[in-house]
Amino acid sequence: HLLATAVNTAWTASLWGPYKDIWQTVMNAIWKRQPEAVHRLDQVLKKHKSDFISLFRNPPKNVQQHEKIQKASTEGVAIQGQQGTRLLPEQLIREAFILSDLFDIGELAAVELLLAGEHQQPHFPGLTRGLVAVLLYWDGKRCIANSLRALIQSRQGKTWTLELSQELISMTTRFTDDLMEQGLTQKILTLVSHIDLNNEFDKLQRERGLGSEKHRKEVSDLIKECRQSLAESLFVWTCQSPLSKDDTLILISYLEKVTVEADGSLDGVNLSLLMALLYCFDVSFLEQGAEDREDLMHRLPLLAERQYIATIHTRLQESQPWKLPGLQATVRLAWALTLRGISQFSDVTALAEFTEADEAMAELAIADYVFLFLTESVVASENFYQEEFYIRKIHNLVTDFLALMPMKVKQLRNRADEDARMIHMSIQMGNEPPISLRRDLEHLMLLIAELYRKDPFNLELAHEYWCPSEPLQTSTIMGSYLGVAHQRPPQRQVVLSKFVRQMGDLLPSTIYIPYLKMLRGLASGPQCAHYCFSLLKVNGSSHAENIQGAGGSPVSWEHFFHSLMLYHEHLRKDLPSADSVQYRHLPLRGITQKEQDGLIAFLQLTTVIVNWSENARLALCEHPQWTPVVVILGLLQCSIPPVLKAELLETLTAFGRSPEIAASLWQSLEYTQILQTVRSPGQRQAIGIEVELNEIESRCEEYPLTRAFCRLISTLVESSFPANLGAGLRPPGFDPYLQFLRDSVFLRFRTRAYRRAAEKWEVAEVVLEVFYKLLRDYEPQLEDFVDQYVELQGEEIIAYKPPGFNLMYHLLNESPMLELCLSLLEEGVKQLDTYAPFPGKKHLEKAVQYCLALLNLTLQKENIFMDLLRESHLSLIVTPLEQLLQGINPRTKKADHVVNIARYLYHGNSNPELAFESAKILCCISDNSNIQIKLVGDFTHDQSVSQKLMAGFVECLDNEDAEELINPDEELEPEKKRAQIHHETRIHILNLLITSLECSPPSLALYLLGFELKKPVSTTNLQDPGVLGCPRTCLHAILNILEKGTETRNGPTAVRESPHLAELCYQVIYQLCACSDTSGPTMRYLRTSQDFLFTQLQYLPFSIKEHEISTLNQMSWLMKTAAIEMRVTSLNRQRSHTQRLLHLLLDDMPVKPYLADGEGGMEDESRSVSGFLHFDTASKVRRKILNILDSIDFSQDIPEPLQLDFFDWAQIEQVIANCEHKNARGQVVCNVKYVHRVLVAEVNALQGMAAIGQRPLLMEEINTILQYVVERNKMLQCLHAKKHALESWRQLVEIILTACPQDLIQAEDRQLIIRDLLQDVHDKILDDDAAQELMPVVAGAVFTLTAHLSQSVKTEQKQPLALPMAGQSQYALMLDSSFTSSPGSQSISMGFASIGDSSLHIILKKLLDFILKTGGGFQRVRTHLYGSLLYYLQIAQRPDEPDTLEAAKKTMWEHLTAPEDVFSKLQRENMATIESYGAALMEVVCRDACDGHEIGRMLALALLDHIVSVDKQQQWLLYLSNSGYLKVLVDSLADDDLALQSLLTPQPPLLKALYTYESKMAFLTRVAKSQQGALELLRSGVIVRLAQCQVFDMRPETDHQGRMYAMRDPPVFIPAPVERYRQILLPALQLCQVILTSSMAQHLQAAGQVLQFLISHSDTIQAILRCQDVSAGSLQELAFLTGIISKAALPGVLNELDMDVNEGTQMELQGHIGRFQRQCLGLLSRFGGSERLRQFKLQDDNSAGDRVNKRDEIELAMQQICANVMEYCESLMLQSAPSFQHTVCLFTPSLSESTNRDGPRQDTQAPVIPYWHLPGLGIIVYLLKQSTNDFFSYYDSHRQSVNKLQNVEQLPPDEIKELCQSVMPAGVDKISTSQKYVLARRRLVKLINNRAKLLSLCSYIIEICLFILWRHLEHYLLHCTPTDSQDPLLSSRMSFKKGRLQDSFGSEPSLDFSSGLNRVSQHDIEQLQIEATNSFGESLQKKLLDIEGLYSKVRSRYTFIQALVRRIRGLLRISRT
Repeated sequence: HLLATAVNTAWTASLWGPYKDIWQTVMNAIWKRQPEAVHRLDQVLKKHKSDFISLFRNPPKNVQQHEKIQKASTEGVAIQGQQGTRLLPEQLIREAFILSDLFDIGELAAVELLLAGEHQQPHFPGLTRGLVAVLLYWDGKRCIANSLRALIQSRQGKTWTLELSQELISMTTRFTDDLMEQGLTQKILTLVSHIDLNNEFDKLQRERGLGSEKHRKEVSDLIKECRQSLAESLFVWTCQSPLSKDDTLILISYLEKVTVEADGSLDGVNLSLLMALLYCFDVSFLEQGAEDREDLMHRLPLLAERQYIATIHTRLQESQPWKLPGLQATVRLAWALTLRGISQFSDVTALAEFTEADEAMAELAIADYVFLFLTESVVASENFYQEEFYIRKIHNLVTDFLALMPMKVKQLRNRADEDARMIHMSIQMGNEPPISLRRDLEHLMLLIAELYRKDPFNLELAHEYWCPSEPLQTSTIMGSYLGVAHQRPPQRQVVLSKFVRQMGDLLPSTIYIPYLKMLRGLASGPQCAHYCFSLLKVNGSSHAENIQGAGGSPVSWEHFFHSLMLYHEHLRKDLPSADSVQYRHLPLRGITQKEQDGLIAFLQLTTVIVNWSENARLALCEHPQWTPVVVILGLLQCSIPPVLKAELLETLTAFGRSPEIAASLWQSLEYTQILQTVRSPGQRQAIGIEVELNEIESRCEEYPLTRAFCRLISTLVESSFPANLGAGLRPPGFDPYLQFLRDSVFLRFRTRAYRRAAEKWEVAEVVLEVFYKLLRDYEPQLEDFVDQYVELQGEEIIAYKPPGFNLMYHLLNESPMLELCLSLLEEGVKQLDTYAPFPGKKHLEKAVQYCLALLNLTLQKENIFMDLLRESHLSLIVTPLEQLLQGINPRTKKADHVVNIARYLYHGNSNPELAFESAKILCCISDNSNIQIKLVGDFTHDQSVSQKLMAGFVECLDNEDAEELINPDEELEPEKKRAQIHHETRIHILNLLITSLECSPPSLALYLLGFELKKPVSTTNLQDPGVLGCPRTCLHAILNILEKGTETRNGPTAVRESPHLAELCYQVIYQLCACSDTSGPTMRYLRTSQDFLFTQLQYLPFSIKEHEISTLNQMSWLMKTAAIEMRVTSLNRQRSHTQRLLHLLLDDMPVKPYLADGEGGMEDESRSVSGFLHFDTASKVRRKILNILDSIDFSQDIPEPLQLDFFDWAQIEQVIANCEHKNARGQVVCNVKYVHRVLVAEVNALQGMAAIGQRPLLMEEINTILQYVVERNKMLQCLHAKKHALESWRQLVEIILTACPQDLIQAEDRQLIIRDLLQDVHDKILDDDAAQELMPVVAGAVFTLTAHLSQSVKTEQKQPLALPMAGQSQYALMLDSSFTSSPGSQSISMGFASIGDSSLHIILKKLLDFILKTGGGFQRVRTHLYGSLLYYLQIAQRPDEPDTLEAAKKTMWEHLTAPEDVFSKLQRENMATIESYGAALMEVVCRDACDGHEIGRMLALALLDHIVSVDKQQQWLLYLSNSGYLKVLVDSLADDDLALQSLLTPQPPLLKALYTYESKMAFLTRVAKSQQGALELLRSGVIVRLAQCQVFDMRPETDHQGRMYAMRDPPVFIPAPVERYRQILLPALQLCQVILTSSMAQHLQAAGQVLQFLISHSDTIQAILRCQDVSAGSLQELAFLTGIISKAALPGVLNELDMDVNEGTQMELQGHIGRFQRQCLGLLSRFGGSERLRQFKLQDDNSAGDRVNKRDEIELAMQQICANVMEYCESLMLQSAPSFQHTVCLFTPSLSESTNRDGPRQDTQAPVIPYWHLPGLGIIVYLLKQSTNDFFSYYDSHRQSVNKLQNVEQLPPDEIKELCQSVMPAGVDKISTSQKYVLARRRLVKLINNRAKLLSLCSYIIEICLFILWRHLEHYLLHCTPTDSQDPLLSSRMSFKKGRLQDSFGSEPSLDFSSGLNRVSQHDIEQLQIEATNSFGESLQKKLLDIEGLYSKVRSRYTFIQALVRRIRGLLRISRT
């Protein structure tokens, strides 16, 4: 059919478009019952009434138009529906004039038709616009005719009702009544007689208006359909309400002139009109005694119109013969019966004169052979059985005649008896029988036989002829009217059944055969067959004997089977011996032609009865005397004509339908050797059917016997299949039969001669059907591939293989069988391409269908077959069928087999089954990408073939009739079946596209979807069909399917009507968009030409409960595609596209229809703000993205476990689990077939009588189990679909949040959206019914959403970043900026973020509920949730604030009384919420932290870390320590130790262990930060554990060359061993440091443990302190280490160690401490700031990647080291010397170092001093100066950075860029300016904070240096006695001091302070004095005081520096004096 697309108005011709539209509307309203179409129909009918009134009238030609068009090439012409005028090319004008003459239509109409043709051309590849215009012209006419018919059919009336709404019926009835009043009958009849196919074709032929065969066929079909629909319009009218008198007369006049077709039957049009007239005369509906009978009678023109009866009667009595006397007779008969019918009514006495004439009228009819005409011309017409009401009408005609005119019937019988006697006499006399005998009764019987032989609508009308003579014994067979056993049957039925019975009594021989034929007709149908069987049984029974003498009735089983036996007896005697062959051909004695006809008639009757009734089948078979099967088989061995043998075989076939009979039939067949399967040694001549075929049938060129034999085998194969057929006589098996069918019948069928051409294809069809059934039921088994041996007459022989195996083997090789199949396919498609009818067309199509089906089955089974063959030891070679199909066709010498198969798609409309099988084959083959490449070559090799193939695929996809049936359990009527097949074909094509798109290009899909094959795929430019010569491709067809319905409110119709199809369409589109090659062109095309996504997404969510799975998948593919689109448009900066989709998905305001896309501008902005403030709920709608989520139902019904009586449920579950496999979509489902096979095998294995009795019950239970498996599969698929949909939804949400430009959604909208999404998704998953399988996806979505929420809230806080002025909170500012409406002071009270605290709390609660819902399992789900929780808790974390050194200006009181800021408030509330969950939550998190998956552990630890940090009440800490989790964590360090050791190998296995260790240490460090926590950790012995870890001793050595070398290698993800070692060591050092810092009460205990840690790893520690190479990492190690040593390696700690140490240990420990001290002092000289160090720094800078950050780190680490060492010195001095008098001097009184350092130094390689010497005070002075200078440079830098931060926007771009680059080294240019500012701010805050730290370190170093300098100067200048002045008093004091020293240090002789200090001479002291005065000059002092003013005062340690400076100055002054 032509496309029913709703045509774009600009291109509709007035003669086609509107009509198409009318038809579409009528279809929707009447056939599709769309409620909204009724109103539309009303409008259309009002608008187009004139078109119906002037049926088929064309706009006339017109001179002005002619002239206008003539000039159109220069002046242009206005076309309806288009703006402006349009120039027409000359060629088109010429064509328009031709068209105008051809159809006699107006010139402008012709132009429109041509333009429409041009527009529709892509739908008709290969046709020119003119040819398309011809089609459109007739299609317009067809649409009008069909609409008229449908409108009349929907009228209210007497014959049927379409169950439409009352409104619609009254509308159409009114409309059509108007038409009828305007003379519709006359118009229709005129048109029907005027439109003549041949004339039309001649006209078209003359003007070259006919194209290819297909075009001719389409035009002729359209013209035929026009006539047929017009005629049927009249027919349906009369069915519903008869015509008026005048119209009836017009109809009669038309029928007078009618003639028959060549074969003697009426054509469809005339048949309809005849039936119309017959329905006009119908009065039977009045008999039903209805209440409204009076009313109906008044409305019946027949009774109501005066003169109606008189006029018609007179007209029909005219003696003028019609062109068809039979037709006249039929009408007369009908009229006679009408008159008889009327005469039965009581109130029609006035019409008596006419009603009396009924007999005469009937006599006239019979005289004209009315029954013969009805049989040959009416019932034989090909349209007769296509219309139920034709059949009913003729049925009524016949039954009325039998019931209303019994006398006439009797008369016919009497005549027949007379004639029979005359014939009998003439035969007796030996004369010729008289010629003039009438055979009316015979004709009547044959009419009945023909009428009921077929029953396509299952009406069982023949039932009325059977009236049970006695109540039926069996209750099963109840007639349809036998509701009650003894209800009296209606009168009519009694009469009819009497007719059947009486006609059989005393039957004259002439009517014997017609009577049998009549019975055969009446016996078709399950009930009727049974009655007929009973009739024949009763006739032969004893009580009938008195009628007919001894033999019983000749029409009885008894008589028939008795005769058969006699024939058998008689013929068997004549059986020639095997030698006298020539005797076969002597004339047969035995059976005369007459007898043969009788036998055949009875056999056919038997066949029908046995076919329909199983009871009859078994009853006859088991009858002891009749033994039909035996007799028939016996007769088959006798020599009788092949025709009779064929009938005998047909009867056997009918018997073979019962499995129990079939099994014995096989054995009998084998025994009687109908087909010779055993050759006896002495026998020369073959016997059996093979001989018949080769010698007799081939000679006669007719093959009834062969065909019957094939049918018999076909039935038997289906009923029962014996494995050991023929055992004992030959190798058992079916093989001989298969060989005969294959080699003798199939392979030679083409070369035989056929008298009847159609028979050739009949033979092919029946034999192929057998092959198909054998292969269909064959499942390759392992035992088929092993040779089975059987014993036969004492020797071992190989048994035959199953027939399926042989067929597979033949089809998987280049066998003659495969070649013939393929050549048949080629011939078939050639024949179909002619579009001409030929004899046997139906059978050819069937044969081709079986061929295709065989190939299909082979493709399905070949994999298993070949796998089994490979494993076996058979020496067979097979080739996969897909490769054989690639072979060369011997006839064309090309590889075109697959092309031939694909060409069947081109005939999808006329032969849906063939297209279906073909699509299935292509779908199977397409899995293999190598084959794809060849196929693309074959398909595109020839342009015309390629065009046809493409058209075929597109036509199948475009098919209008396709319909998806959701539960096709019940038997379908043919039309529905076709619709379903069309639909399946489409599914296969889409699956082909889907699999093919997964192959690498070039693939079939790319060709079919219209992509470039010769150039790169991505260069394709997709166009609408017809643009730039682009053909219509599958892509257009797919888009068309999805587009239909998008212009209505309901959205795409495919989604509702064919959900599975729509799902695959969306999938194809998604695949095209997702594949990198096709993505660009596809998305461009969808975006620009189609606006596909926007249109489709508008209708989401699709929610159709009954197709839940498909609907979910459709939405999934659509959402995934939308996600890609948004990502791509965002990347390409196509903002308006992204914005449209975002608005569509996210808006919660009703869409304003008048706002054009993207022109919202200002309005949008203001809208969202005001919407937020007023919470204007009235106008809100739910966001589409939430609606989509709502449509996914999280609950899932799970089928109940079964209660089984026989099977064990646990085992059944095991079986189900074993039968699971992945289907094509990757879902795990259970294979129902396998389960069935296993269970049936189980039942078959049962032995014993009990098992046989139970068998039905067992089978029933198997059925229940299979039902359960199907339900379970459905559940699994549904869950998979839900998961898929959720995944896609999540993907879409993630893309919206991450990939779309941030500024398209305003910040507060963004938060509201995330809040809504989070709350909804939580509500759904926390529902009790929610399926657990969906948890992982939901958790993933929750994670993303929380991350974005956190980020969004944070950016919202960062936005303004103005620095807080005194007294105003930064957050007030922030809130101001986002709500200009309210003043700052109120805003604070609004709480956090725009969504407010309460929303945040709800989210937190739901998150925690979700965590608890996961219970013990689902650790991975919890991993996501912990991540979400961490993100959520981050919201309450303060952002990094720049340390501006201002905050310290506030007093303590101000700090204490400041209002609680939003962060602390939210944090406090969060904590309260978390605590409300109590131990349940703690338990879950702690358990996850201790074991399980690594990532889960890390996140749980991170979560604990966070909670412990904000848990002021320390509830969690208490729980951790009390429940022992903390101890477990600490103890697990021992396990980590082993794992970590393996990480230090050069190529580590995995870094997992390292990460979990880092998380654990980070958590422990967090715990240690609180005093309580440190205490708990000390208790749990964490430091002792660390001391035991051996991994710290495995420090990798670094080599200097290697380091320089390594820098050239590209940086890799896995860090170098040294780096890894640091990652292990630093956390441990940090933990120690934190514990030391926070354990105040237990400080010494802690220090003691840490000291043990240091000593147990002393080698490592000393190696680090040596500090071979200087890098950021090594400096960090040093910084931590010196920090620990400065707190732990103190003399006082040793005394605290509570071990009872003996001298040796004590000495050793002191030795360690001494070494640490020496090394630390040594460090001072290295990092005090020498030139050498500067070298280090530079060298490091050049090699480092991101220099800036590294430099900061190094600088900080160096200052930290110095500070730590200085702190250590201070501690040592203070601890060792309780009073000033007894100072421990750590530095010699020489300042020479410092002076020396300022000059150049040569020996840079040597250390400054050997570290066993004590350093001089010079270092301290130098450090002091250095730090003072550093301080000022840092201070300036800090100030500058703070200024920059305040005015980031004003900075020059270069500087911004530089700042950004240190945060993100690559890709700075690609980010937006606002993002650059964010990065620059981040960098500046970092810089400020770094400088602030450096400042505090510098000031600390300065303070300590001053302190140490002062103590030393005081000692040397005041208390120290030089060695050269020996003052006894002094010396005694000195010795005391020395003793004191030796207590603590003296144990180690090498660090002999006294020896160093005691050499202080007077000269040294004086020198010290002078140098100190010089170094500590005025400028230094001023600087120091400045520092105090700038920094220290602010930090509140008021005048420490000042005091020290004063004292030192004093000292120097004193000593000078």
